[in-house]
Amino acid sequence: MRRCVPVLLAVLTSCLAACEKKASPVAEAAPRAASAEAPSAEAQEVLLGEVGSLTGAQAVFGVSSRNGFDMAMREINAAGGVKGKKLALRVYDSQGRAEDGAQAVTRLITRDKVLLILGEVSSTVSMAMAEKAQAAGVPMISHAATNPGVTEKGDYIFRICFIDPFQGYVMAKFAREALKLGEVALLLDNKSDYSMGLGEVFTKDFTRLGGRILATETYAQGDTDFRAQLTALKQSRPQALFIPGYYTDVGLIARQARELGLTLPLLGTDGWEAETLFELAGSALEGSYFSSPYAMDSPEPRMRAFVQAYRAQYARAPDTSAVLAYEATKVAAEALERAPDWSGPSLRDAIAKTRDFQGVTGTISLDAQRNAVKPAVVLQVRDGKAEFVTTVHP
Repeated sequence: MRRCVPVLLAVLTSCLAACEKKASPVAEAAPRAASAEAPSAEAQEVLLGEVGSLTGAQAVFGVSSRNGFDMAMREINAAGGVKGKKLALRVYDSQGRAEDGAQAVTRLITRDKVLLILGEVSSTVSMAMAEKAQAAGVPMISHAATNPGVTEKGDYIFRICFIDPFQGYVMAKFAREALKLGEVALLLDNKSDYSMGLGEVFTKDFTRLGGRILATETYAQGDTDFRAQLTALKQSRPQALFIPGYYTDVGLIARQARELGLTLPLLGTDGWEAETLFELAGSALEGSYFSSPYAMDSPEPRMRAFVQAYRAQYARAPDTSAVLAYEATKVAAEALERAPDWSGPSLRDAIAKTRDFQGVTGTISLDAQRNAVKPAVVLQVRDGKAEFVTTVHP
């Protein structure tokens, strides 16, 4: 019996160590800063937090976002940091799940004592995160969550991307006026606030502009067979399908649509934006259109410089998540520089005063609802890549 005691203690110690390993961040750039209210004079680094889907169905977005955050922080620190202090980032994986995102924010606030939180891409995850950040009085900047409900969680919640009402309007206007479409059908992800919100906005604006929505079908993220919905939509004889989903689903949907003889153009939004989309879809998306915050082939000097630097560092082209994460970090750093102190209220007020910030995607100003006022572009899929078509301003 005595021999069992050391063994039992060893097992318990091993289990506790494993649990601690599970609970640790996916990546962390530095140890915790001295205080969330104001780092001490001795602290050499200022700790920020990030939550992203580094694993799971939306991992492509999370990994590219992580690259964008990292690239911006390297540049900021190389230039001297903020008020003479280097920025560091504590990172947690949401796995694309709202409950994991909320838990990560709670940990960043209560254990890591971060000054500010960056992320997420998913609107559903971002809203769960925003509730925790707002309650604690810690500013949060979402770089790519477009559902209006994110910033409606409170005055500590910001975003530097456009919102779905604008993006939905952009695609409705483009479909009606540029493509001259009169009758469209919708395929929406009923588990996604992002998809359902965009469907509602597109429907309202397309009909207001004189178009008709012939039919609407839904699916759930992660489904692999969309043939029943596509067959029903085909029977309504639309001129195009609006599918505001994520690339993981859209690639399969496009293939199955073509297999069923649906040769009409597919219309989408920034959730399509990922290199993997073209691997999943093959040639099935040729001629289709989607909205995005930026065009990689833009002639703008800031965009060209960013794309070149990103390619050199990560050996691949940046996607929307990477660009917006980069911009969000730069906006956060500018606010940290301007704030009279680093308490929650001071940082909140400094971020809210962001005006005419010169970002990669254009000039960014935050409105009274803490949303970015900025243009969108429409891209067309040609020869397996997305090419610039037009810019639509607010």
